[in-house]
Amino acid sequence: MSTPAEATLDEICVVACAEAFRGDGEILCNPIGTVPFVGGRLARATFEPDLVYTDTVSVLPANNFPVGVPDAPKVVESWVPYRTVFDIVWSGKRHVMMGASQIDQWGNQNIAAIGDFRQPKAQLLGLRGAPGNLVNHTTSYWMPNHSTRSFVASVDVVSGPGYDRMRELGAPSNRYHEVRRVVSNLGVFDFQTDDNRMRIASIHPGVTVDQVVEATAFELAGIDDVAETRLPTDEELHLIREVLDPTGARKAEFR
Repeated sequence: MSTPAEATLDEICVVACAEAFRGDGEILCNPIGTVPFVGGRLARATFEPDLVYTDTVSVLPANNFPVGVPDAPKVVESWVPYRTVFDIVWSGKRHVMMGASQIDQWGNQNIAAIGDFRQPKAQLLGLRGAPGNLVNHTTSYWMPNHSTRSFVASVDVVSGPGYDRMRELGAPSNRYHEVRRVVSNLGVFDFQTDDNRMRIASIHPGVTVDQVVEATAFELAGIDDVAETRLPTDEELHLIREVLDPTGARKAEFR
């Protein structure tokens, strides 16, 4: 896979993650993982200035706080203790970008275990906050290793429910449910189809549709009309490289 000389794959993925937050306005932008961290902060620094984000500990920084720099100066906008986060979650005023060990065509996500849950082949993180996230607010996913082991026909354990399961619950349980975007090292995916089945929104430069199809264990929608993921602007490249991630911590998520 090749990418343009002026932008590397990790930077293209950062911008794709940032785009997931476009139009959110004044919500808690809560990315998990280095690439989503940089992407969320890039969105805040450019086209979504009303976003707020945490330092991952206890405050909301007002400045473009970098990742991977423990002693970086921090301008504190507000204190946000752990108990306050739950109030934000339950209000629907949060957009989390999580990881996923497995995801299926309906957006069901697994971060709990591989294999039979009663005797798994591998124990992962557990359900964690995934069920509450999906019921209460918008969720997106970052998956740096796109393969048939991660984009699966059926997840082994449902940590975060997808569109098929939420339809079964019905209103009001699904009033906030939205799986907005899935970003991988091959492309960007969403669920903007009549039946909310995953479709290809764009593929990254140098990637082919055939590569994506081969790396996915279910049938994707939208394969006949696929756009290319947009490249970072000069301003975005400057922010990524010099301000938000000057140590290049994002690169560690790529093989």
